[in-house]
Amino acid sequence: MPDPAHPISLTDRLPEVTAAQLLAGLVPPPQFARASFDSYVPDPAHPSQAHARERMRDLAARIVEPPRKSLFRKAPPPPPSLYLDGGYGVGKTHLLASLAHAVGPERSAYGTFVEYTHLVGAVGFRECVAALSDRALVAIDEFELDDPGDTVLMSRLLRELADAGVTLVATSNTLPEALGEGRFAAEDFLREIQALAARFEVMRIDGEDYRLRDGRPERTALTDEEVRLAVEQASASGAQASLDDWGGLMAHLARIHPSRYGQLVDGLDLVAVTGVHELDDDMVGLRLVVLVDRLYDRDVPVRLGGAAVADLFSPRMLTKGYRKKYFRALSRLGALAGRPLP
Repeated sequence: MPDPAHPISLTDRLPEVTAAQLLAGLVPPPQFARASFDSYVPDPAHPSQAHARERMRDLAARIVEPPRKSLFRKAPPPPPSLYLDGGYGVGKTHLLASLAHAVGPERSAYGTFVEYTHLVGAVGFRECVAALSDRALVAIDEFELDDPGDTVLMSRLLRELADAGVTLVATSNTLPEALGEGRFAAEDFLREIQALAARFEVMRIDGEDYRLRDGRPERTALTDEEVRLAVEQASASGAQASLDDWGGLMAHLARIHPSRYGQLVDGLDLVAVTGVHELDDDMVGLRLVVLVDRLYDRDVPVRLGGAAVADLFSPRMLTKGYRKKYFRALSRLGALAGRPLP
């Protein structure tokens, strides 16, 4: 049983991840391990959600059982590639994971934009193309347009996969304040992948962030003592809980490649941090975003002592180039901070 007096520290963990493990990890995250089209519940107030579900269900059927060619007809073209455009928390990841499950792990690859760029860095571009070209579907969650180098890299990767007959499905986010104001994210996406734009069908999904339907992220901060007590309670019940100081954890993240952040938190039932304060450094903030994504993938409850979730990123950070990532992190971290203790 875990020792409540000596909780796990993330700063003691130095995970190593091989290229083979990165490839094997291209599956929907644990939080969406059982996601299906049937378990996706559209909001009746936003018909685009139900339409997107049926369009994705139809795409899955076309990938699994494509039309057969005959003596009198050419081979049918591969199913079209899709881009799901919408705000945070409207179910894009749920639908993307459902599609990957419907196609099956042998014929699909599922990962975030960041995970694919990490894969290219680990195995090389040509090896990555070769490894993914035999898949019927490559799903890219959270396509990011704020790093020109990575965007060019991913555009080239998608072009080669599309030329190999792979169906591509990508999601990205529209900022909350841009909802209902047009397809700005979609226009940016198509511009950046202009060589592939004609192959993509854009689907807009409207709606409210289901994680925040009761309000914005919590602005009531826990004390450090409350956080330590939560760790003691979780450990006493047999849960694996970690406890770290904010500054030490941020420094530790700088020593580990972001591709290893998932393994950093594997096996944990609670992640707790004391001494939390506002960030105003994009390098630190971007590493935190990746950590939050990996925690959210695994649905690990989080407890923060010091600053409230809503106050983690400075006003400057929430108005500049990486603001989409930061808003997504706040949405997801707010949900994890509300999860019950194990």
